[in-house]
Amino acid sequence: MACLFIAEVSSNHDRDLDRAFAFIDRAAEIGCGAVKFQLFKIDEMFAPEILAQSAKHRARREWELPVSFLAPIAEQCKARGVQFICTPFYLKAVEELLPHVAAYKIASYELMWDALLKVCAETGKPIILSCGMATLDEVRHASDVLRRHGARDVTLLHTISAYPTPVGEANLAAMKTIAEATGYPCGWSDHTVSPGVILRAVDRWRAPMVEFHLDLDRAGAEYAAGHCWLPEEMAPVIAMVRDGERADGDGIKRASPSELPDRDWRADPADGLRPLKHIRRNWRPEAA
Repeated sequence: MACLFIAEVSSNHDRDLDRAFAFIDRAAEIGCGAVKFQLFKIDEMFAPEILAQSAKHRARREWELPVSFLAPIAEQCKARGVQFICTPFYLKAVEELLPHVAAYKIASYELMWDALLKVCAETGKPIILSCGMATLDEVRHASDVLRRHGARDVTLLHTISAYPTPVGEANLAAMKTIAEATGYPCGWSDHTVSPGVILRAVDRWRAPMVEFHLDLDRAGAEYAAGHCWLPEEMAPVIAMVRDGERADGDGIKRASPSELPDRDWRADPADGLRPLKHIRRNWRPEAA
């Protein structure tokens, strides 16, 4: 099964609909199957006592995705043949997203918020849950909440919620641990910006889904933090994964079409000489 690559726009859209469209277009061009945005309101994400004291957190209001963007983003995704996925960060956001998204993504920071898990599950839409910072017991609990409330199509994403993530801390082997503990498939949400990590997650740990943060031009609000890929960096990685998927084949051992002309030029079992005797009888060199 082909790995689904999800381009996470995060807050790099700069509240500009044309720029949001450009993310969708570039993600489709480099081989992604989905584009993910985030729907949050700072006043419903951080406690008032934090906002009262922190200008840095208050300034993130400039990162909010306008609800009015949802319908046109969904239309652009449909036109480009990619899924529109979005992360709700407040309960009403689940309802606001319902007519538009192919799936809900629940962020690592919200993994312990059972109420959000419940309302996402009850929509019947596919759910993607990031597991950064969580213990295995916390992941099991969140998975059980989703299952109890009717979620049928769930994918978990192992991730390290450090921006960027040191490669040595990626712990990709935890993908297998999470999948076995929950019964749900587990992919990788990347913050390393390392091609080797992406390829290892897919080839060694069979990630069915890879999410990565995308920026277009180093101008996005989150690019300076160091966890975002540029399109020209990710395109060859996706291409390598697709080449590997095409190479898997069906597992049947037989001569492939490109080998057929050489079959008669193997050593004959009677004398060990090439080609087979029936070829030698009538063989003539091709004219120069």
